[in-house]
Amino acid sequence: MSKTIGILQSNYIPWKGYFDLVHSVDEFVLYDDAQFTMRDWRNRNRIKTQGGLKWLTIPVEVKGKFTQKIKDTRISDKRWAGKHWETIRHSYSKTTYFKDYRELFEELYLTCDEEFLSQVNFRFLEAINRILGINARIFWSSDFKLPEGKNERLLAMCQAVEATQLLSGPAAQSYIDESLFRQEGIEVEWMDYSGYPEYRQMFPPFEHGVSVLDLIFNEGPDAKTFMKSF
Repeated sequence: MSKTIGILQSNYIPWKGYFDLVHSVDEFVLYDDAQFTMRDWRNRNRIKTQGGLKWLTIPVEVKGKFTQKIKDTRISDKRWAGKHWETIRHSYSKTTYFKDYRELFEELYLTCDEEFLSQVNFRFLEAINRILGINARIFWSSDFKLPEGKNERLLAMCQAVEATQLLSGPAAQSYIDESLFRQEGIEVEWMDYSGYPEYRQMFPPFEHGVSVLDLIFNEGPDAKTFMKSF
């Protein structure tokens, strides 16, 4: 019986491609005992505003550039949630479906008092999965006993859930050794993020590389028709 696994580091309100990957697998692992990387998608993402693209960044404590893990990364200023919500509300209040999701996201933000970044990202991941109807089973990488080595760690997670296929983002092609997985009966497949259709989006020009919130507020229940895995 085939089983596909996806393994990605947790991101803050990720773009639609992230959720396409999660929807394409049977089981999904948040790889949060990987190294935290600064100026990356772990604690920030972009939205469309009247003034152009804007970064929303969760402020975090960084105590060691090369030793700090994502799961150990603490939030340094809990006022971030209220500020982010105000920016989102101001930018998307005139979109077609904002009113339909306002209460849900307002509560998510204004009651968010999580101490660690990974917990915040998981909070939003679960909520957006429910909106999109994504039912993949979610694990944390810390649930597994992992060996050293990039490929070895990924392979161990695949074997732990008895996966027959690993679906990965194209950026991992630079380091994944497909032959190592194939020797263990696991095929590696790559997500194709090209060819996404444009949707109704405020503040042109059109931009694909923004948080999935942009798609949800603009297209509501039709959001899935602008994604590839549905």
